[in-house]
Amino acid sequence: MTAGENRAPRRLDLVARGRAALDALEHLVAGMGTAVLALVALLSAVLTGLACLVGVGVPLVPAALRGLRAVTDRERARLSRWGPEELVAASPPPAGLRAALADATVRRELAWVVVHGSVGLLLGMVALTLPLHAVQDATFALWWWLLPPEEAATAAYGLWEVRDAAGALAVAALAPVEIALTVVVAPWMARLQAWSGRRLLRPGADVDLHLRVAQLTATRAAVLDAHAAELRRIERSLHDGTQNRLVAVNVLLGAALRALERDPATARESLERAQSAAEQALGELRGVVRTILPPVLTHKSLADALAGLAAACPVPCRIDADPPVRAAASVEATAYFVVAEALTNIAKHSEAERAVVRVRRLGDRLLLQVMDDGRGGADERGSGLAGIRGRVEAHDGTFTLSSPAGGPTTLDVTLPAGT
Repeated sequence: MTAGENRAPRRLDLVARGRAALDALEHLVAGMGTAVLALVALLSAVLTGLACLVGVGVPLVPAALRGLRAVTDRERARLSRWGPEELVAASPPPAGLRAALADATVRRELAWVVVHGSVGLLLGMVALTLPLHAVQDATFALWWWLLPPEEAATAAYGLWEVRDAAGALAVAALAPVEIALTVVVAPWMARLQAWSGRRLLRPGADVDLHLRVAQLTATRAAVLDAHAAELRRIERSLHDGTQNRLVAVNVLLGAALRALERDPATARESLERAQSAAEQALGELRGVVRTILPPVLTHKSLADALAGLAAACPVPCRIDADPPVRAAASVEATAYFVVAEALTNIAKHSEAERAVVRVRRLGDRLLLQVMDDGRGGADERGSGLAGIRGRVEAHDGTFTLSSPAGGPTTLDVTLPAGT
């Protein structure tokens, strides 16, 4: 691999890391907003509890509980928009104080406002100061010259006082370090801030069971729809392609038989045409069979099969896969289909110069990522992406697409590896 081919995946990685850091900062700032609301809900609950001790707060309990539920449902909605797990809004809170104290959901919500109103707010404030300090230090040398000569400016974090140009330039040198630190720690801090909500605001066991039944029902319907669509595709391929070729073979053989009786010398041309049509029908039949279950997966690993797809792709593509990655046959076939469809979309629509396919097995999950440096703007409603989602969700997997205008496009899929 040339140096240019090595640099292209690194550029994709840097762009992806930068975009992940920006997304994390967005979630941290939004989490800081819900942390302020959590503090308000906590203060309301504490005041209501103190009022209940003196016998005048009981009428305030329903209002306090409704406020608590409104804040926690807002956090549930925020977390559902970010991450694989959807947190549904809880049922209306109990009306009385005794029922509220006995409600496990209310107790978990009270624990959440304590944690998120303190730790979540602190994480949001720290994460917000990092890019602000980076901007301040990057422009420090520009506005430092505006200060009166007798005054000294202090670098960010109070590290030192700046009294000359060398000190001002030294402060500016901190900006790249702060930017790199933000890129590294922001996603981690966003996950830490969201941890309390995902831990404490998830539905109870009974609600979770109902959601799981509903999800399995929808998944089963998706499997049946995908199966029916696959049968229609196979039938259409056989009817429009292979069947027509075989009819042509039959007609040409009939013509050759008649020519043998009249003029044996002219029968050769019909037989040659019949042979050509039979070869084309055989090739089309093999193509249909490969789309059902690629034979290459039987004899080679998933990485080798994907390497064949990458070699046939018009866009230069690199496969980054653990060599012994293996999974259940149906899962490998789905992964093969996902990569084949994604590379087809990249070649047709993305105007990309490079693409990278990563395959990893982490525990009992198969992680699949397809990235390209194209123009972005991929729409899940077309280009075969809806079919990819249907196949992935039929295996109880997850499908995530990030394709902002201007690129890059990143498709992340997780599948149960099976045995």
